[in-house]
Amino acid sequence: MKLLRRLQLLAALTLSLVLFLSAPAPANALVDDALDVFHIVKEVTLTVLKAWNIVQESPGIQNLDFPLAREKQRKVLTRLKEVSKQIAQIEDQHAEQIAVAVDSVNNYVESYLKLLGRRTEMADIINRISSRFQQMQKYEAYQEKLETSTLLDFAKWTVSPNAYSVHHLMERLSLIMFGAEDKITSSNMFDLLIQSYEGYEMGRPPLSKIDAVREECISLEKSLWQNLNRISLNRSIEQLARKVIGTHRLFINENMSSTWTEGKYHILNHYEWSILERDLLLIESMFGFFMRFVNDRGNSVDLEERAIMDLADSVLRNDKIFSMDRIFQDIELIMVKQALYYRALVASKEERCHDQQSTQQFLYSLYSDIALTELKGYTMMEFSWMMLRIYGKGNFTQESELMREGYHQRTERTVRLLREVMNRADRIVWRCDPQMYKLGQTYEEVTRLIQGYIENEVDMNHNRECWRTCEDYEYSKSEGCFKDKFCARQERCTGHIHNCRYVDSDMFICQSGRGNVRRYEYVQYENGITFGEETKCTRGTTQVDSWWRYLFWHCTYCFCYCDDIYSTKTDRYFNLRETLSDVAANKVVTGLRFTKQNRVFHLQIQEGELSPRGVINKTTLEWKPVENYTLYEKGVHNNRDYYTLSYGARSIDLDDILTDDHTFVVTGVRFRVMGAHLNLEARLTEFNFETGKLVRPESNSFWKSNDNTDVSGDRRAKIVLNEPDMPTRTKAKSIPDSRHNQYIEFGPSSMRKDAGQSTVPFIDIQDVVSYPSVPLAGIGIYHKGRPGYGGFLAPKLLTYDFTPHIQPPRSL
Repeated sequence: MKLLRRLQLLAALTLSLVLFLSAPAPANALVDDALDVFHIVKEVTLTVLKAWNIVQESPGIQNLDFPLAREKQRKVLTRLKEVSKQIAQIEDQHAEQIAVAVDSVNNYVESYLKLLGRRTEMADIINRISSRFQQMQKYEAYQEKLETSTLLDFAKWTVSPNAYSVHHLMERLSLIMFGAEDKITSSNMFDLLIQSYEGYEMGRPPLSKIDAVREECISLEKSLWQNLNRISLNRSIEQLARKVIGTHRLFINENMSSTWTEGKYHILNHYEWSILERDLLLIESMFGFFMRFVNDRGNSVDLEERAIMDLADSVLRNDKIFSMDRIFQDIELIMVKQALYYRALVASKEERCHDQQSTQQFLYSLYSDIALTELKGYTMMEFSWMMLRIYGKGNFTQESELMREGYHQRTERTVRLLREVMNRADRIVWRCDPQMYKLGQTYEEVTRLIQGYIENEVDMNHNRECWRTCEDYEYSKSEGCFKDKFCARQERCTGHIHNCRYVDSDMFICQSGRGNVRRYEYVQYENGITFGEETKCTRGTTQVDSWWRYLFWHCTYCFCYCDDIYSTKTDRYFNLRETLSDVAANKVVTGLRFTKQNRVFHLQIQEGELSPRGVINKTTLEWKPVENYTLYEKGVHNNRDYYTLSYGARSIDLDDILTDDHTFVVTGVRFRVMGAHLNLEARLTEFNFETGKLVRPESNSFWKSNDNTDVSGDRRAKIVLNEPDMPTRTKAKSIPDSRHNQYIEFGPSSMRKDAGQSTVPFIDIQDVVSYPSVPLAGIGIYHKGRPGYGGFLAPKLLTYDFTPHIQPPRSL
């Protein structure tokens, strides 16, 4: 019984191995086959047990009369005949998977010496066992004529404890396949296979989603053809047809359900593209009919040959109206030979901020959609030839091979050009200015950081003196309000006053509405100089005149700048707490935006679940709420939880923080303070592109930044804004004008254009996301604007680089 149990175990494990090694077939398509195999294993085992029971039921076999022994012998051989028949059925049903598995394993084994030795040893053992099994089959065929002694000699030779017995051969086969039971070693066949496959794949990036689908599709079609060539004589026409239809149904429903969207690539405003898109839509339309056909036939009782032949004729049609071959050639002609991919590169650069895709992402999307549509056509042609073959209309093996070869060559040329174009394309996503600027919806402002402020010199010194000039007050503060003059009718500066200057003694001031963060709409001096835009003044203008004191002192009104740090109207705070995606749920950063919460500016993240091959599960996309703390609550501290801008510390670094390592993506953001500058950091986490899983994010993550300053390292360059007006007043849309390793200071708007009432740059709070969402290789902060305007500070995305994963079919 011990030998019998080992036989059962080995049979089950061997059949399971065959299934696992049958990689080319889709996983879902193998489920039913796997269940069939395990069911057959069970039946085989039960049959063997029944044969064994026949023997066990005999009380004292040696004492049986000869006729009774003959009867028991006949029953045992009959049971074993059933076993032999069931094994033959297994070989027939799974010939396709076994053949593909053997071919696949042989390709790897031949380049791996250890495996080669193991394979040779396994082949020798299997041949020995097979030889004994064939001998048993012959004995079963001639059971009535064989002598009992012959059968006994065969049984003894099979189970005797020597190096040539089947029992010993099975032990050796088990050791080679699984290793010793009491010691797990790296020398068993499975471990060597894993090492071989990993070594083969090392250095070659995993395939992109469309390339992986194409690889699987080609392998599936090849295995179906091999199946037809091997077992077509042993199956009925309907069985073969249902096998081909069912396999295609499972594959296309899982991998080809997306459809071509007309007008998606409208920026390719070329005649050639309009012709090609029309042809691609023809394939899409035909594939829709094909998909409905295979799904309907999967549920029908009978297969109609006429309907199948009509479908095949439509797909293989080759005339002036429709020709799949011609469309395939046109795809290569227009996209590769006429360099439409290069023209797409140029067109996408001009439209990327409107379409919210990086240039490379646009190219990758274009390639993926075209490649999928072409693959749909290829699949329909393969299916049609198989149906013609099954229904006896010809062989069509050579036609299939020629088409596959041409498909491989076209794909290689396409991928070679596409990789070159994608390497040249940038991966930046940024937002254009909106059609209309709306405070709180499209932009926010840092308020009352450094603001134009009119103060009489008598109120800027505690002695109430007026014997200095305005230029003497470089650094001062408001010391009071002399005799309730103009100072009593405006909001007092709560912080320090800087850079005062004399313009004229007398003026008319249009004050802003109460509650406004501006102090003045415009200031009109008696000498004709006007600061700001002279518009209708809702509160009415206020005449403000300087005066003489004690005949000798002229108490002059100066135009200064107020750092209103203690005002409740100043919003100058930036969050320093880190913001992380939910890595426990396998989520990564997919978008950014500035937002203001409780007077604090936060860099908010959009997160989404990462799926295999760089795909983001769009149903999981959401904006992670920012932390809702307030400036004065217990436990919240300046320079730890948030940073306060001031006259002497108001710079922000402009950087692109990214990684060139294709195994890392962004999972977090934060600001830090470095040399009185706000400095951006990105958290990068390792991931597996093929599976889409983050790899131990708790330990395989790190923060990356640009540590250069304006006084050390590769010194940063400052962006200088000359006479900047409010950016919302420009008629031309802002364009990016900064580069990596620069910085900009928040400062007052132009004294002449805006009376210095605004802090520029403004902050763009629009969502910066890509459509469709992709993982990010980096993030950045940049400035966009126009000459003469303050512009906007905004985040940008650097999308993941898919170029290394764009590859032609590995084998055809």
